[in-house]
Amino acid sequence: MSQAYAGSQTLQSIILLCTGTNKDGGYYAPRWLFLCMYMGLTIIWAVLNTFALEVIAFIDIISIWWQVIGGLAIVIMLPLVALTTQSASYVFTHFETASESTGISNVVYAAILSVLVSQYSLYGYDAAAHLTEETKGADKNGPIAILSSIGIISIFGWAYILALTFSIQDPSYLYDPTNETAGAFVPAQILYDAFHGRYHNATGAIILLFIIWGSFFFGGLSITTSAARVVYALSRDEGIPFSSIWRKVHPKHKVPSNAVWLCAVICILLGLPILKVNVVFTAITSICTIGWVGGYAVPIFARMVMAEKNFKPGPFYLGKARRPVCLVAFLWICYTCCVFLLPTFYPITWDTFNYAPVALGVGLGLIMLWWMLDARKWFKGPVRNIDIQNGKV
Repeated sequence: MSQAYAGSQTLQSIILLCTGTNKDGGYYAPRWLFLCMYMGLTIIWAVLNTFALEVIAFIDIISIWWQVIGGLAIVIMLPLVALTTQSASYVFTHFETASESTGISNVVYAAILSVLVSQYSLYGYDAAAHLTEETKGADKNGPIAILSSIGIISIFGWAYILALTFSIQDPSYLYDPTNETAGAFVPAQILYDAFHGRYHNATGAIILLFIIWGSFFFGGLSITTSAARVVYALSRDEGIPFSSIWRKVHPKHKVPSNAVWLCAVICILLGLPILKVNVVFTAITSICTIGWVGGYAVPIFARMVMAEKNFKPGPFYLGKARRPVCLVAFLWICYTCCVFLLPTFYPITWDTFNYAPVALGVGLGLIMLWWMLDARKWFKGPVRNIDIQNGKV
């Protein structure tokens, strides 16, 4: 969801700058077209995950190099191109609340909301866990892949954010709806200001925006794969309604195609408010991140309170650090899930309302109703598909 929205947002900025600018009569995609782009990306990812698994393996290789080379290009080129750069004191100590466009003037509240971007940006590194059944030596390689992803994402994400913030030319101009990018996508305006200020055209900004769009495209493709595997695993354990449908594997392509399209349909349905609501991105990232990290709170809490005699450690084990790590992780999840439910625009109206609490409440309500009326009578937990006898698998 969030990758489809961010990708559409980036594409909207590319089209605008390619046809002019917001000030020069450039074409700014209306909401209906934005929704079409959102749906188009979702459908493309679903098709690729259904019929082109071999292609996806090749695309993943391209994705790695795209992220590394493209990320380095942005991080290195942007500060060099910008005519002026912000001071370190501004980057690390200044709060820009953009109160005129957001309605938020309280610095503490702004600082609380600032964790949203980092939490959203770091999601997806657990895709390795969702694909462990298709991985050799998953008990070791899975955790190593997750930790490696966290390290790589943290380094590149930190460098990317620093490159953007150091290259800001006029902070008060970024959110202005009358600026060259219509105030819709802040990185686009930063890139435009830098390249137009030096070269008096937007070509460089468009190229770097295309690199950013590619990152969202590859990320969305990978996340669709991961999400489908989660749905497949849950349906295999009879953990969701109509499990017999979603756990079916395509006889030819050997992928859970029904699960892929279920994810795509849900993604499209949750994106429909794009036509009416102004803060859809906040709501979408909130729903995605709460659903993602919130699900990990349960096993983390269970591990934290579990008696040690009942736990059999695997080859990747934190040892004495296990309980402190679990405690910090659990508290952080609780904090971020609460923050993602807060409004990000004031005053609160129908156009600025963060509908994430409503969507989350409806989803949890339906799950609880299903549990009380039916699932509790037969659901016994995960279904074991590997029998261990006499130490042999």
